[in-house]
Amino acid sequence: MLEKNSSRLINAWASFDWSNSVYNLIVTTAIFPIYYLNTTQNAFGGELVQFFGLAVRNSVLYSYALSFSFLVIVFLAPILSGIADYSGRKKRFMQFFTYLGSMACIGLYFFTGENIEYGITCSVLASIGFAGSLVFYNGFLPEVASVDRMDKVSARGFAMGYVGSVILLIINLIIYQKFEYFGFATGLLATRFGFILVGIWWMGFAQIAFYYLKDRGTDKPITIHILSNGFKELKKVYFAVSDKTVMKRFLISFFLFSMGVQTVMLLAPLFGDKEVGMGSDEMILVVLILQIVAIAGAFLFAWISKLKGNGFAISTTLIIWTIICIAGYFLKEKRSFYCLAAMLGLVMGGIQSMSRSTYSKLIPGETKDTASFFSFYDITEKLAIVIGSFSYGFIDQITGSMRNSMVFMSLFFIAGYVILQIANLKKNLYPAFAGH
Repeated sequence: MLEKNSSRLINAWASFDWSNSVYNLIVTTAIFPIYYLNTTQNAFGGELVQFFGLAVRNSVLYSYALSFSFLVIVFLAPILSGIADYSGRKKRFMQFFTYLGSMACIGLYFFTGENIEYGITCSVLASIGFAGSLVFYNGFLPEVASVDRMDKVSARGFAMGYVGSVILLIINLIIYQKFEYFGFATGLLATRFGFILVGIWWMGFAQIAFYYLKDRGTDKPITIHILSNGFKELKKVYFAVSDKTVMKRFLISFFLFSMGVQTVMLLAPLFGDKEVGMGSDEMILVVLILQIVAIAGAFLFAWISKLKGNGFAISTTLIIWTIICIAGYFLKEKRSFYCLAAMLGLVMGGIQSMSRSTYSKLIPGETKDTASFFSFYDITEKLAIVIGSFSYGFIDQITGSMRNSMVFMSLFFIAGYVILQIANLKKNLYPAFAGH
């Protein structure tokens, strides 16, 4: 077994970001949302679609589907993380959710618009696979890196994810634009083939992490009686967090600003398509800008954290996020949308990377049940996404404009910023500090 801080172990852990980030970029951000809007609109003759007999706007249905998928994880994660900690088998659950998500991505090839129930089901399963695997992936971070290296290692994971996803996005873009050279009759078929590539990439490159990351088996049998163990462990984590003022306040802040971060990231393509009139090719260019800038952003805010502390770094990103949401309300020109995308990319990598590493530093050093602590963290984030994406879709539904949804997101960032100042994170976070 490789030792903590081993470069090979760190690179293997970070390679999981390389493998699964293609889903986050291509399926949830760049290609599938636009493909979904176009195919469902063509199939149903407008924005109003029939989903199991219910009439609903296609963009609102997509928002609710994302919200539902993360709600499933909120209920599953405590059970699974408890079993993982009890049995010492975090990697087993990483593998299960990876295969579930990647196969669901491959299944999206058969979604053509009119079979909207099938398409939504596959997208929900892919989302569950992605979110579920991250619960256990993040739980490996304290086993991979020491406290003083967590910011940099976390940033490396996100950076590798951005690089890998950009590479596959470019490959998909080439196949789409030159579809006839690759044997496809239409660009639509080439687009659908891209979903297969995502599933294969995700499943294939994940094998690197699976090879090097090792479970610490406890040899305890998994029985029906330990299914509630996850909730018991979650309860322990809840009381542990409650006793640590800084950790508790950080998680409240994280919960608030995650409502905005994840929702804006997931639904920005729909906003660009419906409110700004961005075409498919233009949105792919926007996403490329996002990803490339995000690589720099992840390392930039890790560097800022080293100089000024985690609290200052996250606070800076929250100010920028607030500006982005307010500016989005007034946004009308495509050129301005590109500029806003660059700003979004800068803070997208920074806030995700810094949040993960900050929480890792706040986990008590003697803790062995890291999956349960990260289950609590992930449940906090997923519950925030449920509320955020539902709010976004609901405001869109009752007002008929995503601009109102976008500006509403700024309230989450402002609230998160205020609580973070109360948390008063220090420049250097160590487990010993977490209880003070």
